[in-house]
Parts: sequence; structure tokens; C-alpha cells
Amino acid sequence: MRLDDFQNQTCKTRLAKIRFAKPDLDVMKSALNVVALLAASLTGAVPARAQSAASPPNDAPFDVGQLFASTCGFCHSDGGRVAGKGPQLMDTKRSDDFIRNRIKTGKQGAMPAFGSAFTDAQIDEIIKYIRSLKPR
Repeated sequence: MRLDDFQNQTCKTRLAKIRFAKPDLDVMKSALNVVALLAASLTGAVPARAQSAASPPNDAPFDVGQLFASTCGFCHSDGGRVAGKGPQLMDTKRSDDFIRNRIKTGKQGAMPAFGSAFTDAQIDEIIKYIRSLKPR
């Protein structure tokens, strides 16, 4: 076999592999998009979307249980009762001031800041909810 024939054969084999893998690339692109969105939301790059969704109008009732189910529950599993991506909140030894500060300012690479999403009174309600958590 001549070198040109060998190179041609190798190129055809590589091209066939690339054509065969194309559907897998589409799946990978979709998966990477999902991972990128999740990573961005966890690092605080997209907190405005989460914050605007979490912040009810001033005259609307503030349902902390629903808030945990829809927003906080992504990281604080079972309404904060068990650890998930974030720590368990039930029976936390952290002070109210620590929790208030963490909700307001977040933690780099771990929790987005929600200071502009909630009023101080709403944050107090969240802290009361955390303190009232009991095992199911």
C-alpha cells in the first residue's frame, strides 16, 4: 500500500467516525448547555432571574414553604431538612445573624446572594422557617 493510499484510508476512517458521532455531539451540546446554566446559577452569574422569581409583590403573601420548594430546595433538600448540594438547615448551630448575612450576601461559588430579592422582614420569616424545621 502506498503512503497516499494509507493517508486517504485514514482520512476516510476518521471522517466515518466523525459522521457516526454527530448525533452524540448534539446530545453533548445540550448536556453542556444545561451544565453551563446550572454552573452559572450556582456561581451567582444568573441570580437576577432567581431573585426576581423568588421575590413576591409587596402585597402578596410570603409563603416560605413554597419558596423552599421552588428556589431553596434545589440545594437544601426536603425543605432544608437534609443536606443536598447545600447544607442541612434543620437544627443548624449557626446564629440568626449568620443566616441573615448568608441569605443577603451569598457565598462565592456556593450560594447566590438574595439580598435584593427579599426584605428584612421576609428574611426574618425565612429564618423562622429554618428554626421551625422538624423531621418528617
